[in-house]
Amino acid sequence: MLVAIRGGEQALENAELLLSAQRRGDAAIPELSVEQIGEQLSLAVDRAMNEGAIYDRHAASLALKQAQGDAVEAAFLLRTFRATLPRAGYSELLDTGSMQIARRISPILKLAPGGQFLGATYDYVHRLLNENSSSFDFPISAGAESSPITAPHVADQLARDGIAERLPSAESDGCVFDITRDPVIAPANRDARLQSLARADEGFLTGLANSALQGYGQNFPLVTEIRVGDVAVDFTIPELGLAVTIGRVILSECEILNKKLDAQSPEPRFTRGYGLAFGYSERRAMAMAVNDRALRGRELGEVVRDPIEDEQFVLSNADGVDSAGLLQSLKLPHYVSYQAELKRLRDLQAAGARPEEDAQ
Repeated sequence: MLVAIRGGEQALENAELLLSAQRRGDAAIPELSVEQIGEQLSLAVDRAMNEGAIYDRHAASLALKQAQGDAVEAAFLLRTFRATLPRAGYSELLDTGSMQIARRISPILKLAPGGQFLGATYDYVHRLLNENSSSFDFPISAGAESSPITAPHVADQLARDGIAERLPSAESDGCVFDITRDPVIAPANRDARLQSLARADEGFLTGLANSALQGYGQNFPLVTEIRVGDVAVDFTIPELGLAVTIGRVILSECEILNKKLDAQSPEPRFTRGYGLAFGYSERRAMAMAVNDRALRGRELGEVVRDPIEDEQFVLSNADGVDSAGLLQSLKLPHYVSYQAELKRLRDLQAAGARPEEDAQ
């Protein structure tokens, strides 16, 4: 990320002091704690973790506090922090099929295998401001958390039934592309694309997905399944030679079917898109799945026509930290370039020439 800095040492120190005062706000109001942010602004924390590319709720809460709630600035802080951490290795493949489900719906199957679980969601509430929204007093049934809920993936069942395409099974062989170590260059394989989409700016992903729904592209998705829950993270310890569970993470997962059939398959089948995100991040996972399917056009023999299908366009603009850095570089001094353009304008005015003639 490019950072624009201009001024004398004393001026920069004063600007930092002013920022600290602005960040704190009215000293008569109790300071917001990191724990409060983590518990009561959890969706903002989830977004910061995704775009900061690190699963650390405390660090994400602290970053949001330091950034005054600016999601892009918080992601920048988290990536800087992440770069200081030692790398122990790669975990085993996450088994989302064994996810302990907190929420799971299938919009295309009323009787989805394993059942529908509405869980906690804003989908069914009134969007009205409520001054007393923090005052909740509701009973929880005694057996609500007695046993974990698991369910099979709907898309896998559809693939077995010959309705959806079969995707190659991933192998934990250490050959997966790592975008934190190597730059992503188009054309990129799907693993690199998915990693880029996973930490992309949520607004950018949502806007592109909306463009597909508005008809800008060859893809119109049907959501197969959305699930949210916690999944075990297993890591193989070399000294022991076996995998042990080192923790659990909350994930949001979405799979979609696309109405456009796989033309390269011997049997026509619906094609698929996939999204996975940290925390309760359904919108991000859904947008990611739509973008994933749109970017598979090259491998499916489709003609690229719209921005969401253009791999170079999407991957070079999706990262919110990179995009914000380039935009903010406009705050750097451009005195010389401005004077050059100003001289050209004056010369044209003096000559009475038209801009089109000058361009020719």
